Amino acid sequence: MSGTAQTYRTLKQLSTSIFKEKGSKFIGYAVACYTEDEVKQFLDQWRKEHHQARHLCYAYRLGWKKDRFRANDDGEPNNSAGAPILGQIQSFDLTNVLVGVVRYFGGTKLGVGGLVQAYKTAANDALSAGEIEVCELKRHYQVAVSFSDYALFMKQVKRLGIEIKSQQITDCYTIDLSVALNVAEEFLSILTENESLTFTDLGIY
Repeated sequence: MSGTAQTYRTLKQLSTSIFKEKGSKFIGYAVACYTEDEVKQFLDQWRKEHHQARHLCYAYRLGWKKDRFRANDDGEPNNSAGAPILGQIQSFDLTNVLVGVVRYFGGTKLGVGGLVQAYKTAANDALSAGEIEVCELKRHYQVAVSFSDYALFMKQVKRLGIEIKSQQITDCYTIDLSVALNVAEEFLSILTENESLTFTDLGIY
């Protein structure tokens, strides 16, 4: 991670927009997303809400490296919808973001150039309506800790200022943790040196 950015830009909450052109209505949605599963859940939700709409075009970009992305035209002419939506995500320099645009066809064809401009505008309006936040990159772990080791482990977690995202108790403690990158190496040493701990590295985001 040395020499790379320690932060990324994403959206704080869902934002929406409405744009009309020659009778067609374009409804834009922009929301923070971190996995393809989350993307699918939002798209399924928007399709149910707009089951009479002709198209739901979208684009997303995921990951701190900004290297996981996709654009979908959903039946519109090639590169007339998904690509301009993705272009707006890139223009705002965002990641971990999904933008969807629902189109209700108004009876008048817009042509490829008109579609590009309409989807670009709808995406831009939705992103402009949102609140952008700068997030610190962190490494995420899920750790299983025995009852006997829990108190000592939590003392180390507190000492390093590590955030506890969630915690479950079954036959042990299962804890999801968010670790600042400047202490991630030290924390990993704690995990690997204690043979009674089991852990999963969930990645950086």
